[in-house]
Amino acid sequence: MAAYLISQSTVTDPERIQAYRTAVTPLIEKFRGRYIIRRGNLEVLEGHHDGRGVTIHEFPSMEALQAFWNSPEYASVKELRRGAAELDMWAVEGV
Repeated sequence: MAAYLISQSTVTDPERIQAYRTAVTPLIEKFRGRYIIRRGNLEVLEGHHDGRGVTIHEFPSMEALQAFWNSPEYASVKELRRGAAELDMWAVEGV
């Protein structure tokens, strides 16, 4: 069953976040993940949105997502985004 890594963020340091994106993309692919949404245009159909960018990655399973998230490789890459964005992240199982 697929799993999704969802984040909402406000970028505070565009240069630093670009370094993070450059480093994280091949790592996501290594763990068989892919981008579904990468801060695309968002249209509110009902309710409200707080204006933050939305990114969604799909992984083949929650185990693959957790393997990525807990990997030593990601631990070092994650440091690149510290201080570059304010964000919330969630892991969600698909149906």
